Amino acid sequence: MPNVSNVFKRVAIFGVGLIGGSFALALKKAGAAEHIVGVGRSQASLERALQLGIIDSIATSAEAAVKDADLILIAAPVAQTQAILSAIQPHLQPVTIVTDAGSTKSDVVLAARAALGARLAQFVPAHPIAGRELNGPEAALTDLYAGKKTVITRLPENSDADVARVAWAWEQCGAIIHYLEPERHDAVFAAVSHLPHLLAYALVDDIARKPHADLLFQYAASGFRDFTRIAGSSPEMWRDITLANRQAMLQELDSYTARLQVLRECLLTADATGIEGIYANAQKARHNWISAIEAAEKQQREGGD
Repeated sequence: MPNVSNVFKRVAIFGVGLIGGSFALALKKAGAAEHIVGVGRSQASLERALQLGIIDSIATSAEAAVKDADLILIAAPVAQTQAILSAIQPHLQPVTIVTDAGSTKSDVVLAARAALGARLAQFVPAHPIAGRELNGPEAALTDLYAGKKTVITRLPENSDADVARVAWAWEQCGAIIHYLEPERHDAVFAAVSHLPHLLAYALVDDIARKPHADLLFQYAASGFRDFTRIAGSSPEMWRDITLANRQAMLQELDSYTARLQVLRECLLTADATGIEGIYANAQKARHNWISAIEAAEKQQREGGD
C-alpha cells in the first residue's frame, strides 16, 4: 500500500472513458486516491462510470470538479484541452497539480501556456502508452497501464516535486515512467503510433467504399483483423491527434509513401530481389524489436521478484 502521506485526497478526472476510467480504477486498486470525481460532456457516461464504481461522485461544473482536488487528469480529446484548462484556471488552488493523457504534446503545451498563465507551472504534461479499440466507461480496465510506458514531457517551469507526484500517480497504475521533450515525443509517436492509425483507417475506409466491400470483408481473416484493429478506435480522438500532430505526420507519411513507391516499382518490374530485400529488412527489424521487448519484460519480472 502507498504511504498515507502520498495518497491523493481528491482526484478530478475530465473524461471517464477508457483512459480516464482506467486511471481511476488503477488508483483505487492501489489505494492511492481517497475520492475520485468525474466530469465530462456526457451525463450518461458519467452516470455509468458511477454505477461501475470507476468514480465516487459526479461534478456538474469545472469549478465543482476542481474544488479541493490535489490532482486533476485531463483525459478528453486533445482538441478540448485548452477549453478545459481555461475553465479550471480561475479555480485552481496553489497545491493542485494538473496533468493530461493526450497523445500529442506540443499542441497541449501551447494550449496550457495560453490558458493557465501564472498557473502554468502546475501543469505537468504526460502520455500513457496504452489503449484499446473500445471506448467509454465500460472499456476501462484496472490493469490497462500495468507494465506500459507513460511518457512525461515536463516543462521548464515544473517543479521536481510536482513531476515526481505525477510520476508516482502513474507508477501506482503500474506504469513505467519515461521522459521526453514535447517536440521529440510528437516526432516519435508520429512514426510509431499516429501514422499506423492513419494507415489502418485509410485501408478499411478504402475497402468499405468498394462496390464489392461485403465480399472482401467476408474473406478478411486474422491478418486483416490484426492490421486494422486500431481502426476501431475513437474517430473523434484520432481526428484531433492527426490534426494536432499534422506536421510530423506529414513527414512520416511522405517517408512511408516513398517506400511504397519503391515497392510499386519493384512490382511493376517484377523485381523479386528488391521485394524480398524490403520484406527481409522489415522482418529482421521486427524480430529485433520484439526480442528487445521480451528481454526488457524478463528483466522487469526478475527485478520484481
